Amino acid sequence: MKLVGQAKPDLLLSQEHHMCPGCGEPMALRGYLEAISELGLTQRTIAVHGIGCYTSFSMTTDLDLVQALHGRAPSVATGIKRMRPDAIVFTLQGDGDMVNEGLQEVLHTAARGENITCVLLNNGVFGETGGHMTATTVLGQRTKNSLDGRDANYHGYPILIGDLIARLQGAAYVARGSVHNAAGFARTKRMFKRAFETQVRGEGFSFVEVLTMCPTGWFIPTTEGPSYMNETLGEVHIMGELKVDGVIRTTDELHEENIRKAAEIEAALARGGVDA
Repeated sequence: MKLVGQAKPDLLLSQEHHMCPGCGEPMALRGYLEAISELGLTQRTIAVHGIGCYTSFSMTTDLDLVQALHGRAPSVATGIKRMRPDAIVFTLQGDGDMVNEGLQEVLHTAARGENITCVLLNNGVFGETGGHMTATTVLGQRTKNSLDGRDANYHGYPILIGDLIARLQGAAYVARGSVHNAAGFARTKRMFKRAFETQVRGEGFSFVEVLTMCPTGWFIPTTEGPSYMNETLGEVHIMGELKVDGVIRTTDELHEENIRKAAEIEAALARGGVDA
């Protein structure tokens, strides 16, 4: 066997956590902790946590950290950054915390071009309360209060928060990744690095949305979490970079690009393999 990485990131105090089996949030945690460490930003970084299952990570993360009220993490982070402009400041929030409780907070923070990074863990449900619908729940998705699936006529349409933020002039880098497989994790870790590098360069607001698994809140077997995430949330909240160097790409454009790349890979496999 070949060791490809440390069993535990340096900034993780313990591998024990209180998440349900199959939860994707610990993988997202590992991704941004590794990115911070590899960029040499550990001593400069301050985290601001929202309210959700992930809040318990504050006890196992070896970073300076502030706990915010529900939805208010971007405003708290703004205050910290203005007082400590030398610090690398990021928020950790779920879709219920950010897109339901605090939508105005993140949008105004991005519009002002605050030089912070916001991380969204999006599983399409209020996981902490057992799986209620959020503003990002996709049409047809079953939740505790949409048992027959989200209905546009009754519940409205899901908010594609990355698309909204990408169109704001203050946003410098916007991306959407996932942790449902190894390739998705690696891609998302690169997004974390690019977001933090954007902040280091003082270019403005950066945002990384991470699609995560919540089998308990989705009422499905643990082993089905990754495929359900990809086939449900992943078909609407399309993964990729939505804004880089001032160039904006919509979710529809990312979808077309992903289809093209998949076709290229299939063709290469048919010819005998994919170049590394």
